[in-house]
Amino acid sequence: MAITVKASLGTEKYYTEVVAGENTLITDEPVDKGGQNKGFNPFEILATSLASCTAATLRMYIDRKEWNVEKINVEVELENFPLTKRTIFITNISFEGTNLDDEQMKRLHTIANACPVHKILTNDIEILTKFS
Repeated sequence: MAITVKASLGTEKYYTEVVAGENTLITDEPVDKGGQNKGFNPFEILATSLASCTAATLRMYIDRKEWNVEKINVEVELENFPLTKRTIFITNISFEGTNLDDEQMKRLHTIANACPVHKILTNDIEILTKFS
């Protein structure tokens, strides 16, 4: 499955409109990096992808099992270490309105780590850059 997004950046530092299909979002850089903080920065978007995919994957599984879980909270902290070329994602998951047992929690841990974005981020990644 191929996904295409288009980012357009004009002369307003670093305000970028990103379009995917019929959806648009704004990215920007923080004020201390020369932006105006009008949207998520690129690292926040990356962490958002993991957080939202994890939540959706858990919801699909929980609904299929017909477990009663009112709310799934997923918090992702991204730490980037450019000098060592290492990035760490810390994912903290909590559930509201439920009483899951240890076996269910163990299974949900496995399911969370099986979300498609998690799999992409832990597999080999190749980026091909072309100019047109």
